[in-house]
Amino acid sequence: MSDFVQSVFERLKRNPKRVVFPEGHESRVVKAAAEYVRLGLGPAVLLGDRERVAEAAYQAGVGLVRLRVLDPAKAEDLEFFVKQVPRFPRYASMDEDEARKMLLQPNYFASMMLAYGQVDALVGGASHTSSSLLRPLFSLVRPLPGVGVISSCQLVQLEDRSVGDNGLLIFADCGVIPEPSVEQLANIAVESGLVYRQLTGRRPFIAMLSYSTRGSSRTRQTEKVAAAAALARQTITENHLAMELDGEMQLDAAISPRVAYAKAAGSPVAGRANVLIFPDLNSGNIATKLVQYLCHSRAYGQILMGINKPAADVSRGASWEEILGAAAIVAIRAITYRELYPEQGASGHPAVDLRDVRFGIT
Repeated sequence: MSDFVQSVFERLKRNPKRVVFPEGHESRVVKAAAEYVRLGLGPAVLLGDRERVAEAAYQAGVGLVRLRVLDPAKAEDLEFFVKQVPRFPRYASMDEDEARKMLLQPNYFASMMLAYGQVDALVGGASHTSSSLLRPLFSLVRPLPGVGVISSCQLVQLEDRSVGDNGLLIFADCGVIPEPSVEQLANIAVESGLVYRQLTGRRPFIAMLSYSTRGSSRTRQTEKVAAAAALARQTITENHLAMELDGEMQLDAAISPRVAYAKAAGSPVAGRANVLIFPDLNSGNIATKLVQYLCHSRAYGQILMGINKPAADVSRGASWEEILGAAAIVAIRAITYRELYPEQGASGHPAVDLRDVRFGIT
């Protein structure tokens, strides 16, 4: 594990949090959950049929003694959750039989556990596409007031400690919004900065990436990024946020002091960026996987932003160590979530219409 993740572990041991893993039949998930408990980070709940979970545990070489295994079909709260489903706008016309059938799917049951405070955070996606996890999450867990968009970020730990913050970078959005608008891109940048500040306690230096630096190429795509950067800076100024942001900017100018001097002299971010905002999902997702596999780095996420409870949608290619790291990160977010988002309020009716939402595949 990286120094950053080890520091997260140490913080979490002082304030353990409950995490639900809906994919209890997946051996990598069981291994991560067992390690989460062994390290003293908090209780872990695995959803699924107990025999199948036990088989996955055997494959992972771990025991289930300290883990809570919960089969949604036999859960005491199933009937309570069934009665709550019609309260959510997307399911207002759903009858009890339909609601029960839906909640027998672990991702839906886990989302209800999160929405109603039975766990502090959720980690899924290890054996399912993003849409199968994000759809129940976004329809059953409320969005954050005032945020305006649900997106994601990924924490990447590089072996090269000269880049970013001792090798630590945030990439966004790499998992949710295929073609963000100017407003969405600005929102992703600010929210990613808040995540970075919350997790590290240090100042975010946010680069809005493009294939142009400071107008070296003027096209519709580069001007969109420049406009998003201007809007994000306005939000930062108006809300007195402790972060720096610049763009549009090429990747080399963002992370290399030598190139920054040549291309963006005087920039408060160039050459020292620790938060990288990609112009679209294609570039963000590809970049994350290139760095992860070609540079042998760890990638923790996607950490979801814009909903009022912490959750992560991990890649189907994630190792158990990366699943464990993502679990610890969302659990840490649970500690100070109300401080970061004081207006979030209690769980209740969501306000996200999913009919026009498309999800990235990780």
